[in-house]
This record gives sequence, structure tokens and C-alpha cells, in this order.
Amino acid sequence: MARILIVEDEIALAEVVRDYLLADGMSVEMLGTGAGAIALAQTNQHDLVILDLMLPEVDGLTICRELRKTSDVPIIMTTAKVEEIDRLLGLELGADDYLCKPFSPRELVARVRAVLRRRPMGQPAQIPATNDRLIIDGDRWQATLDGSLLDLTRREFSVLQALASRPGRVFSRDQLLALAFPDDTEVFDRTVDSHIRNIRRKIASVSTWDPIRSVYGVGYAYDG
Repeated sequence: MARILIVEDEIALAEVVRDYLLADGMSVEMLGTGAGAIALAQTNQHDLVILDLMLPEVDGLTICRELRKTSDVPIIMTTAKVEEIDRLLGLELGADDYLCKPFSPRELVARVRAVLRRRPMGQPAQIPATNDRLIIDGDRWQATLDGSLLDLTRREFSVLQALASRPGRVFSRDQLLALAFPDDTEVFDRTVDSHIRNIRRKIASVSTWDPIRSVYGVGYAYDG
């Protein structure tokens, strides 16, 4: 049974969505404000978060940004704002899908099912370390640098793992998407940039060494 968290301040809408999800065999928890959403979503008790953009106290983009620092829980963002910049910003921050209001509850349930299906079921193989400093352990979905564990989300780990699989090779964003997210057809190429920034930030928190090289106009390479 999939466990869904709905963060939505329109209570009537949230209740309708809840009823449709329950009818589809899922369990549902609801929050009416952004306050507490980050802590609740980080408990790892949910398989997916339905997150409204415009929330009281803490907005949806802030919640999405904070969640992506520590969690890879799938996020579907909903909003009445249809401007392209909002849509792109939401996906750049790591949202898995985006739905504009008003929407059909049946369509939202279908999107939830589609996102849940895209989650990888198998474990990736461990990649031999190309540098004694960085160890990538696919069995545990963990990467350690100079003995310090990097707090990577699942997607960040997948990007780093794909880069490290061919040291020195320059990968385009499309190639990285194909390697890191082979079953996720709706992830955009610019999402890679966001993941790379997060990986670099987390590496910088434990070391001055940056093994990822940016190749202008092409993509990225791992120079470990």
C-alpha cells in the first residue's frame, strides 16, 4: 500500500484527492499548512508527497528545496500559478511532476501511479573506486569521501555513480539522464545541473577536492 502525504491548504480539495487515493488503495495523511511538512516528510514514512506551491507559513518551493537536501521522496507539485518560470523552478528544485489547478482528481491519481512506477526497484551494482578518496557503494546507495559519508539523495547518488562509471569521459546531460534515470522519461536535462550543484556542495562540506569537471556547452566529466 503506497503511503501518500498531501500538503494542501484548500481543505475541500485535499479531501477530494484523499478520497480518490483511498479508493485506489493508498493510505493518506494530510497537512493544511507548510509548517511541519519538512519534518513530517523526512520521517521516511511516505512513498510520495503531493505538495501545493502556495501554502501559508512555508511555501511549497521552500519545502521542496529543503526536502531535496536530505530526501529523495517523490514530489508532485500542484499550483494555480501557470507561469513557465514557476514550472521550471519547481522541477529544477527536484519535483518529479507538476500539475496545474484546476485538475481532475483522476489525473492526479494517474500521475501518482506513474511516478511510483518510475522508482527503481533493483539495486545498482557497486562501482570500483577509481580513486581511493571516493568510494561509491551501490549496494548501500552510499558514497564516502576521505572516510566521510556524503549525504546524497537517491538521484544525486545516481548522477555521481553514472559519472564515476567512466572516469574522464564527458557526458552530455541527456546521456547522464539515460544512465542515472533510465525509466524516468519526464526528467528534464537541466535537472542534472541542479543535482550536480548539490553534489558539489556536499563534497565541499568535507573536502576542497572537486572531482566533477564542467565542460561548457557539453556536460560533465568525473576526473577522480
